[in-house]
Amino acid sequence: MKKSRREFVRDVTIGAAGITIGGLGFSAKSYGNIIGSNDRVNVGIVGYSDRTRSSLIGSLLSQADDLNFAITAVSDIWNRRREEAKAFMADRGVSVDLFRNNEELYERGNVDAVIIGTADFQHALHTVEAVEAGKDAFVEKPFAETMEDNRIGREAVERTGKIVTIGSQRRSGANYHAANEFIRSGRFGDIVMVEMTWNVNQPGRWRRPGLVSEIREQDTDWRRYLMNRPYEPWDPRKYLEYRLFWPYSSGIPGQWMAHQIDTVHWFSGYDHPRSVAANGGIYLWKDGRENFDTMTAVFDYGPKDDPGKGFQVVYSSRFTNSAGGVKELYYSNGGTLNLDTNKITPQGGLAENHARAMGMSANQLPEMDLPSVTATTAVDHGIDNMTTAHMRNWMECVRSRKEPNAPVKSGYDHSVANIMVTAALRTGQFVTFDDATQEVMAGGKVFKY
Repeated sequence: MKKSRREFVRDVTIGAAGITIGGLGFSAKSYGNIIGSNDRVNVGIVGYSDRTRSSLIGSLLSQADDLNFAITAVSDIWNRRREEAKAFMADRGVSVDLFRNNEELYERGNVDAVIIGTADFQHALHTVEAVEAGKDAFVEKPFAETMEDNRIGREAVERTGKIVTIGSQRRSGANYHAANEFIRSGRFGDIVMVEMTWNVNQPGRWRRPGLVSEIREQDTDWRRYLMNRPYEPWDPRKYLEYRLFWPYSSGIPGQWMAHQIDTVHWFSGYDHPRSVAANGGIYLWKDGRENFDTMTAVFDYGPKDDPGKGFQVVYSSRFTNSAGGVKELYYSNGGTLNLDTNKITPQGGLAENHARAMGMSANQLPEMDLPSVTATTAVDHGIDNMTTAHMRNWMECVRSRKEPNAPVKSGYDHSVANIMVTAALRTGQFVTFDDATQEVMAGGKVFKY
């Protein structure tokens, strides 16, 4: 190591998109040099969800005065959510216009950009609506749950040139930028293995029995909710507990794995896995859900023309026991990069005695600390530094028209990996990706939901 830990962190926090001061490194004085910087940016909320309420709105409002942003409108197809949003914003001294759907929002609402926090399967389609209406967007992950929606969403964003950020907030975390710089610099060595877990033991996770008993079909718009999914009769569970049901959500892959597998793409430079094998089941929570409460997936990453080069990713998640929590471990021949402890260590690296026996030199990474920033996992966690930094990066890019930390391609790529896992889980087949057709292939056939 030619750089000290202090020099390394300094260079990363200054050079990696200026994340410590808000994404692009703009000073307060520099805003006046950006075209349109004196105009207020009016933001609409598309979907007043738990995530929108608990974190995204606060992350924007905490920086609204600094960057001259304002939340002016809320679109939600359930009348209860609209009224809740109005009261929530009023408590913060903000008056908003309410709209029954996005069509009304874009026809009559005075908005320049939107925050999209709707159901998982709607994200890409709602992004299309936004950019076609000329709006920039901050859209929650997963970007898409089917390749059709994934392709449509990416094409619309790239064609219109609107500023779209995917809600993969790790891309605005100082520790993740430091890890990316360390790996990309070559100092880590080749990635040889990645292990990731996301375990919880919360019976109420994604279940809303109280709300399910209270919502009425006439108070919302079921057909508009379904969008391009096959029609089926009104089901309040699939409206409010959609993360438990396919094809409205893939569950674990789309909600949690999307965050972690995105870092693999970012750090390694690979767009998607070469292959995926996975299995799982509903082993404990026999509550009518269709998406698994436990799963494990094994990914193979590497260049397509060189099967001898690459690495594996093992991802596991369970709702039945929280031991192990959330872990992201990157391994090289020289040691371990741990994004739970934010430490780089020689743990597991090639020791001197074993190297000498093979006529080799020892390979041991230095002991180093990454910036101490972690991603909060609870739903009602309020404002955390990583989400706030990610929101600020989007806000600044709306003004500068520069590419944000998590552009639409990052969402497209994590969705490819998610859909590959979903295909493996639902078909039991070995899954690959066809780069020519941009289709997920399960057992040699195009995977269709």
